[in-house]
Amino acid sequence: MSRLRAKCPNCKTFTAVALGPDYECHACGRQFHAGLVRVPQAWGDGGEAMAEAAWLELPFPEAAVIEADSLEEQSLALAADLPERPLVLGGDCCSHIGAVEGLAARQGRMSLIWFDAHGDLNTPETSPSGNTWGMPLRMLIDSGAVAAADVALVGARNLDPPEEEFIAASGVRTGEGGIDAALDGASCTYVAIDCDVADPNELSVFMPEPDGLSVADLERLLRSVAARTNVFGAGLSGLSFERTNVEPLARLTAALGL
Repeated sequence: MSRLRAKCPNCKTFTAVALGPDYECHACGRQFHAGLVRVPQAWGDGGEAMAEAAWLELPFPEAAVIEADSLEEQSLALAADLPERPLVLGGDCCSHIGAVEGLAARQGRMSLIWFDAHGDLNTPETSPSGNTWGMPLRMLIDSGAVAAADVALVGARNLDPPEEEFIAASGVRTGEGGIDAALDGASCTYVAIDCDVADPNELSVFMPEPDGLSVADLERLLRSVAARTNVFGAGLSGLSFERTNVEPLARLTAALGL
């Protein structure tokens, strides 16, 4: 039994204690299915709005806040402080790196379903902007934390040519049809949701792209993932700090069974 204490979102006390993958608040008795880890950082130019969004009030016990001076330190701290089933609320998608690395160290082979309007598959040499937040999925694949064939990139509609070339060469799965292939043979899954995958009329995000998925379509896809595999962690990123985001985010996490 974990001794991890967390702030209960229901009664605001610090008595929510991890029991396996779940939490039960010893003050009010409320039960939760994930511990919230806040990562209020964005590794790129002008990302303050994304970083601020990590402070949105979601209905999960707050298990940790990760603030570090470098991405490497952030990833190490996040991997070390993960509850058994984390929900990561990050600034940019680099918040998923430490989560995936930490969970992969516990679980071995895992699948990674990455919802994003962008590829996040650049390197420092190929990135047009130089912003590190355009590289985290590539970092995870190149580090060996997850195999390319166990990754599905879903909802991407603004890819740089080097990202398209990498997808073709690496075997990264794409689109809704790629989810089943990525899940095949992997007993557990992390789901990363850069919220710009959604239609900008439905979520307030930092880098809106037209023609995104509706929240209802995202719910459908997330329920399908949760029905097929053990979702042992998830993350939300790429948001703006708007309270109107809270209700749709709660719907998406509920669709994952969290």
